[in-house]
Amino acid sequence: MKILFDHGTPAPLRQHLPGHSVDRSAEKGWELLENGELTRKAEEEGYRVIVTTDQNMRYQQNLADRRLAVVVLLATAWPRVQHRTDDIRSAIEDVRPGELREVPI
Repeated sequence: MKILFDHGTPAPLRQHLPGHSVDRSAEKGWELLENGELTRKAEEEGYRVIVTTDQNMRYQQNLADRRLAVVVLLATAWPRVQHRTDDIRSAIEDVRPGELREVPI
């Protein structure tokens, strides 16, 4: 699955998602895009999931008609996130287009 990490998502998480193609918004030159524009660009490029730490995404985006899903990590610090990699992987694999799923950390 093609996954995009936004600028706040800890990069080491990538190593815990074997079998998936993971890019970071900064690698694409998209780190300054607002959420709506980032979502649109990600869809155009065929991403299936955006992983973000933006807890306001639920209120800023209407995902109902989107072809991608959003997984929100409720923490940004890698020392905390690394203990929940199994839960994050499950959320990524289970979320469906148009859905937003939060992962408590």
